[in-house]
Amino acid sequence: MTPPPLDTPAAIRPATPADIPALGRLGALLVRMHHDLDPARFIAATSQTEQAYDSFLGAQLEKPHVVILVADRNGGVLGYSYSGAEGHDYMSLRGPAGVLYDIVVAPAHRGNGVGRMLLDATLAALEARGVPRVVLSTAERNEAAQRLFARAGFRRTMLEMTCELDGRRPPTSE
Repeated sequence: MTPPPLDTPAAIRPATPADIPALGRLGALLVRMHHDLDPARFIAATSQTEQAYDSFLGAQLEKPHVVILVADRNGGVLGYSYSGAEGHDYMSLRGPAGVLYDIVVAPAHRGNGVGRMLLDATLAALEARGVPRVVLSTAERNEAAQRLFARAGFRRTMLEMTCELDGRRPPTSE
C-alpha cells in the first residue's frame, strides 16, 4: 500500500474493525520501541506480537468504557490511541479516571502534530465520558512522549521502580 501524501491533513476518528491489522502493526512497533528502551523491563516482540496485539485491540473495540482512536490520512492509519474510563483503583490510590494505555504514531509521521491530535482527541473523548482526570505511564527514557504529555498539561505524580530478582541486589544497610 502506498503511504498517503504528507501534505494531506490527518483526521482523528474511532477505530473500526477494518483498522485492526494496522493497530496490530503499530502495537508491535510500540512493544519493540519499549523493549529497545529497557530490555530488562519491557517484553520483547516475537513473530506473534502483531497478531496478538491486533487480536487484543480488536476485542477491546466494542467495550463501552474503551476509546480507541486512529489518525487517518486517506484511509491509511498513521497512529492510534487506546484508553479507557476506570473507576476507583485502590492499588494505585486514585479515584475514577481515564487511563491512556497506548499512544503511538508511525515513525514516518512523527513530529507533524499527529501525536498531539490523537492525544487531544483522546482527552476530549474521555472527558465526554465524565472522567475527572486522565493518568498514563511512560517509559523513563521516552523523553519525546514526556514532552508531548507535559505540553498537554500532564504532570508527574508517580514513579515506577523496578528491581530485578536475579541475585545481584545490593546488600541491605543497617
